[in-house]
Amino acid sequence: MTDAEFRMLAELLRGHCGLHFGPESRYLLERRLGRRLAELGLRSFTAYHYLLRSDVSAEGELAWAIDNLTTNETYFLRERAQLAALIGEIIPGLLARRGGSSTGPVSIWCAGCASGEEPYSIVLLALEAGLAPGRDLRVYASDISRQALHKARRGLYRDASFRQTDPVLRQKYFVEKDGLYRISDEIKRHVNFAHLNLLDDTRTSLLGSLDVILCRNVIIYFDVETKRRVVQTFQEKLRPGGYLLLGHSESLINLSNDFELRHLRHDMVYRKPSEADPWHETAERTLLAVDRRGAS
Repeated sequence: MTDAEFRMLAELLRGHCGLHFGPESRYLLERRLGRRLAELGLRSFTAYHYLLRSDVSAEGELAWAIDNLTTNETYFLRERAQLAALIGEIIPGLLARRGGSSTGPVSIWCAGCASGEEPYSIVLLALEAGLAPGRDLRVYASDISRQALHKARRGLYRDASFRQTDPVLRQKYFVEKDGLYRISDEIKRHVNFAHLNLLDDTRTSLLGSLDVILCRNVIIYFDVETKRRVVQTFQEKLRPGGYLLLGHSESLINLSNDFELRHLRHDMVYRKPSEADPWHETAERTLLAVDRRGAS
């Protein structure tokens, strides 16, 4: 792979879906795509770049490249303290603020859900906490990898997916057969999966307004400009008072000033301010007082 070929491929992938490949990732790109060149009988990465640009259909070569270049490492109950905050504090707080589930469930979007362990974990923990999926919460999940989504929809997992899962929960919500564990329909039916590119504004607009967005260990693969664009999308999708949950290795420092960091009992999360917040009420009273003084 020449320097020019590396730049062309890296720019194409970044422009399409935000994946960032710096110089340190060049070997990975060359190794994974080099095998594909041999399979297709292509003689250069320039020829492969041309193929990617000309075959951008849903099941085309660009989709294959993204499937094989993205990292889909995850497992059930990952970063459990944050999930405990979601189930034990955020969802009950949102339901209480709107007057209960009679006004509709809390809407949750898992962006970059990989093979489905995260959204399924949310439903599992909700059931354990006595919440009713469908009534109290609704879970949407998306990923850019079609291979990962296929695994998520199948709901079949190996031992590696349960490294942080209590055996009692695995026995309760999964059925084992031939070394694979199938998730129960009681959980599976409450997660709606969709193929979605976080840079595709047309597709993200279909989700409507949301109460909670989880995008954990995803934006670390983007450059700064793409991170800001994606975070801005999240800000626009969240209702006032909604929550954004990032991975523990991620933060909004130098990316956005539109969120406040909230210290909950279980973990720290980001929140989109609401007009009903005490700060806004205080600021409104101050502005009114200034207006009255000016009028007098």
